[in-house]
Amino acid sequence: MDPLLKLLRVRARESEENLAAMLGVTPEEVRQRIADYERRGVIRGYRAVLNEDAIDEDTVVAIIEVKVVPEREGGFDHIAHRICRYPEVVSAYLISGQADLLLFIEGSDLRTVARFVSEKLAVIPGVTATSTSFMLKTYKSHGFLMDSPDEHERLPISP
Repeated sequence: MDPLLKLLRVRARESEENLAAMLGVTPEEVRQRIADYERRGVIRGYRAVLNEDAIDEDTVVAIIEVKVVPEREGGFDHIAHRICRYPEVVSAYLISGQADLLLFIEGSDLRTVARFVSEKLAVIPGVTATSTSFMLKTYKSHGFLMDSPDEHERLPISP
């Protein structure tokens, strides 16, 4: 992976000048590369990683495993794209294992998520089963620890 993309993953707010200094290139080259990545759709957006537990907002996040029957012409893509159009769907992945798709859903409460599953997701032709779990606490998200009592605690080493 391009070192610039690696830096942007954890330092998206860093100035182009600082990124350039870290990479040993000019700020103009950084600007051009970022613009090219955005134009090609490699960079899809920028966001802050939030500690949701520290925000005074009641949002329910559900993780839903979905089993589907792949379509003859489109495989899993057609059903996945249809599911992704719902605003409740935050992320969707094709996975291996017992399920085919892994969804992250946000709702204002448990009932909202339950209605989404029963009234929207489960009735889609080709969806054969769902399994829903709810996120209770976040310990780490996108590489960032959410609650670390001792930042300098060493991990144990075993032989």
